[in-house]
Amino acid sequence: MTSDAQIQTALPAFASGNVAVITGGASGIGLAAAKRFAAMGMKVVLADIGGVRLDQAKQAIAAIAGDDAVLPIPTDVSKAEEVDRLAELAHDAFGAVSVLMNNAGVGNNPGKPWENRDAWKRLIDINFWGVVHGVEAFAPRMLAADKPGLIINTGSKQGITTPPGNLAYNVSKAGVKTFTEGLAHALRNEPGAKVSAHLLIPGFTYTGLTEGATQKPAGAWTGEQVIDFMLASLIDDDFYILCPDNEVARPTDEKRMAWAIGDIIENRPALSRWHPDHKDAFAAFMNR
Repeated sequence: MTSDAQIQTALPAFASGNVAVITGGASGIGLAAAKRFAAMGMKVVLADIGGVRLDQAKQAIAAIAGDDAVLPIPTDVSKAEEVDRLAELAHDAFGAVSVLMNNAGVGNNPGKPWENRDAWKRLIDINFWGVVHGVEAFAPRMLAADKPGLIINTGSKQGITTPPGNLAYNVSKAGVKTFTEGLAHALRNEPGAKVSAHLLIPGFTYTGLTEGATQKPAGAWTGEQVIDFMLASLIDDDFYILCPDNEVARPTDEKRMAWAIGDIIENRPALSRWHPDHKDAFAAFMNR
């Protein structure tokens, strides 16, 4: 694990006393990030749906950093006005924000492309628009602060290889990928900007979204492992923070992603990896 001293030397945004805002901060990857940041001496703003889980997360962070270093704010990221309020309350309480993790997300499956319009909209409003709302609310303030800052948006491998099973989730995370790529370009070309954007791409991770799991599956990483990997990748200035897990190593992910883009280049059917006519060719490609 990369030490706190190494992180804070390489990444001034994580300096003790700086402020981190984490949406979806009451569980999973978000809570793991909050604990790690608090241990580095940062002040942490936890944004999540209000209730017992957010209260428990606040207590967990307070046990690490003290009551004065954590602020829980009930927030529905699908609503721009609530995220704007989050930004105002965070700034009023702690001052300029140095690290923003747009991490809130849901994984419920609304079904086929022609089903359950309201459920589709709700998922995309949280997973995609929640990220956009976070950037809109915080990026101007972070730029105006004129200090090193990081915006980390949580994507998914499913937004890249788009496997069958939950199309709405794939669409939302594909949107996050594209939006974050454009955000990174815009920040890179903003005169004098000290803020950068990064796309966190977790592997199989045991979180509140892990369907049907009451304990961590052997193949899954913990949220803490994801955050350790994320911090090491940020030190290397990686934009795409492509996490492995206990089942899938990076070379496998790379081949799967290469095959997915190959559908366009080779003019194969959409999602040919799961097409019976291309099953053998995919298997041969993976075994090269």
